[in-house]
Amino acid sequence: MADMRKKSKPIELDGVVWMTVGGDNLGGKGRIGLLRAIAEHGSITQAAKAIGMSYKAAWDAVDTMNNVAAAPLVERSTGGRGGGSTCLTEQGKQLVERFAQIDAVHHKFVQLLSDEAIDLGNDLNLMRTLNMRTSARNQLMGTVTAIRAGAVNDQVELTLPGGGTIVAIVTRESTESLGLRINTTAFALVKSSSIIIATEAHDMRLSARNQLRGTVAAVTPGAVNAEVALNLDGGGSIAATITLDGLKSLGLIAGNRGLAVFKASSVILGVFV
Repeated sequence: MADMRKKSKPIELDGVVWMTVGGDNLGGKGRIGLLRAIAEHGSITQAAKAIGMSYKAAWDAVDTMNNVAAAPLVERSTGGRGGGSTCLTEQGKQLVERFAQIDAVHHKFVQLLSDEAIDLGNDLNLMRTLNMRTSARNQLMGTVTAIRAGAVNDQVELTLPGGGTIVAIVTRESTESLGLRINTTAFALVKSSSIIIATEAHDMRLSARNQLRGTVAAVTPGAVNAEVALNLDGGGSIAATITLDGLKSLGLIAGNRGLAVFKASSVILGVFV
């Protein structure tokens, strides 16, 4: 009877995400959970208690992460009535946010791989899904942080890892079919021809909902148009196609500050399934 029950259980796949730097272990879900607890409690002692870790193990983990990472992830301030506090650096905050996104994508990937690969009666179709291509030049990953429902269309706000936001207008049907909810990981597709590049000006006001600031990384002139690549503040990049006349009038060169502007209706949202 036990053998029959064992045989009836399906085969499943599992996996974890672990980060390394130059071959040295930075950490995975456990250490990221510690960083998240430190940000919440402002204390390594309280953070260790919250996640069921010993004080020494927590300190060793923090010390290791600070030494392995390119920049410190946790910093302490001393003095004051409370005797000091512990908090995450900007690098630490960004790492926690990025790991959450990566872990969500990894979880969905493992689910997809498990569903496809373990069915021995069918061909493995997963590769066709993973090899999907899109003509959209810009593909930006983020987290859904707000949804404003309308009678016909919904307004969906996507927050990028660096803190920038993208607003998209999608139909109510699309919101439901994509399963868009708060904290859902999604990606935004924007054609380079839909993006306007402007130079920053304090008195400039635009009606377009999406305005991402950054620094010009490269300008590639063509016969008629030029491609301008902008490194966004906080990380990531976006590319726009502009006319040569526009390039000349703006005087854009690498190192200039710029603003990528595009309408909410120009954004296509997608999710991993």
